[in-house]
Amino acid sequence: MQGFTTFRDLAGPAVGLQKAIDRGLIIGPRIYPSGAMISQTGGHGDFLSPNAVPKDMAANLDFTERYNFGIIADGADQVLKRVREQLRLGATQIKLAAGGGVSSTYDPLDISQFTEAEMKAAVDAAENWGTYVTVHAYTPRAIQTALRAGVRCIDHAQLIDDETAKMLADKKAWLSLQPFIDEGKSLYADGSPNRIKQQTMMSGTEKAYNFAKKYNIKTAFGTDCLFEPEHSVKRAGDLVKLLRFYTPYEILKMATSTNAELLTMSGPRNPYPKKLGVIEEGAYADVLLVDGNPLINLNILEDYDKTLLLIIKDGVIYKNLLSK
Repeated sequence: MQGFTTFRDLAGPAVGLQKAIDRGLIIGPRIYPSGAMISQTGGHGDFLSPNAVPKDMAANLDFTERYNFGIIADGADQVLKRVREQLRLGATQIKLAAGGGVSSTYDPLDISQFTEAEMKAAVDAAENWGTYVTVHAYTPRAIQTALRAGVRCIDHAQLIDDETAKMLADKKAWLSLQPFIDEGKSLYADGSPNRIKQQTMMSGTEKAYNFAKKYNIKTAFGTDCLFEPEHSVKRAGDLVKLLRFYTPYEILKMATSTNAELLTMSGPRNPYPKKLGVIEEGAYADVLLVDGNPLINLNILEDYDKTLLLIIKDGVIYKNLLSK
């Protein structure tokens, strides 16, 4: 119960969970699911075993593909098919892996993934359904290729440069940026390929936020894969990390009304038609009552078990410490 009432899930089998929550079978937040992240062979979403290639398109799906975390597509025609499959399953937006990643095995961090034509195929298929494409990308080339193809949101962008940041602003695209700060703790062993990629990526975080502010890029608050259960209880800590770059007011606005604006880009695929992220007549009645003033001391949100006194989602009370 950390107070997050709505989020995008950009890689994984979240559609069933979304439906269970929306139907009242279980308690949880609203979810805007992308379904499987679509990746080229050897890309950030390729978690197949080393001996799984060569692989024909007609071959049985690998376990990781059946799980619907990532699925492989090579060439514009295959991309079209994979995008349409995710939309058929209930995706509200589409996620592509457009560049190298930290957690993946086969792709160096600096490489670009998918051609502009392949990304354009994904954009066309998504736009036919009235929604948009977002991409995993760190580097200038990967980001620029995506923007030229019509991608409307970039996730991460830690290694962005000035030219690319200006292009992002000129295209009026969104940046979903995460406060990746190297605090010396990692899943990956020191000196391992994944740890080296992680450190390289994290080294660009401050510069990426500075570019976002310099060019007034529409910036959303985002997180990433958690990997370990204890990380799931530290989402408010990511908000606190943003104090390096923003005021408490700017952070709270980003995590509420600004993020809500990004979610509306799903257009007719938006499963939640009322306004989010605001307190006004006709909007979803999502309310947090905090013991203290986060505009003065944002850190109080980290102790949410005690400081979040009341959590309301769509008018329903899920936590209430006021009577204690």
